Amino acid sequence: MAGLDPFKLAEIVEKQVTRRVNGVLERRYYRFRGGRWYGGIATGDVVGCNLRCKFCWSWRYSYYGDKGWFESPRSAFNKITSIATRCGYEYLRLSGGEPTIGLEHLYELLGLVEDTKFAFILETNGLLIGRYPEIARKLASYSKLVVRVSFKGCTPGEFEFLSGADKSFYQYQFKALENLLNQGLKPCQEFYPAVMLSFSSSETYSEFKKKLVEIHPVLVECIDEEYVILYPHVRELLRRNKLKPRVAYSPSGIPEFMI
Repeated sequence: MAGLDPFKLAEIVEKQVTRRVNGVLERRYYRFRGGRWYGGIATGDVVGCNLRCKFCWSWRYSYYGDKGWFESPRSAFNKITSIATRCGYEYLRLSGGEPTIGLEHLYELLGLVEDTKFAFILETNGLLIGRYPEIARKLASYSKLVVRVSFKGCTPGEFEFLSGADKSFYQYQFKALENLLNQGLKPCQEFYPAVMLSFSSSETYSEFKKKLVEIHPVLVECIDEEYVILYPHVRELLRRNKLKPRVAYSPSGIPEFMI
């Protein structure tokens, strides 16, 4: 049986997690918070994703529906920057779901960040950026933006197994890097790859690195290696999916070797 189509799913999700009010595209959020990632970052967690990852820490909010509440780009910006200012952070981001769903909302938010001292880290699975070069072109116009493309596994097979999407769509994550490079963004400075490695072998990781070298050799020098963090609700999801990571970490950062 073929996996899901993340582009069709993105269209379905967008209809549920966005709405237009007085000409402004609002997006569903479920939380605003500060955190230790990146040395300190203010985050708006959005509802809705176009993948169904079996290890996702935010899986309870990945599905479309009536979860969370709507925020305009301006109101979300005000809440995120208020946290960053209060905590002395340098960075902002959207997380939780896939932030490229509801692009107009994202673009307006990024436009507001341009007039601040903050940098914005766009954490994305990259699929839409890979399929639509015009998204990469638009993202390249923002000077405060760094794009982090998070790969779900090191091979097409791992991608399908972990994300629920058909393996044929895995190529679009690499295509996202190519599109960003073609728009003049600097690898490792203005965009870089991340990859979930909790379920990968050293052999498949080597395959992944070879693919990156084909795009640009420097990309293998700035891979952000991701591992599962075993929050209680993540343990629950892993049990449901009968999935055992090779390496995972407790919320306190202690490694737990599962296999």
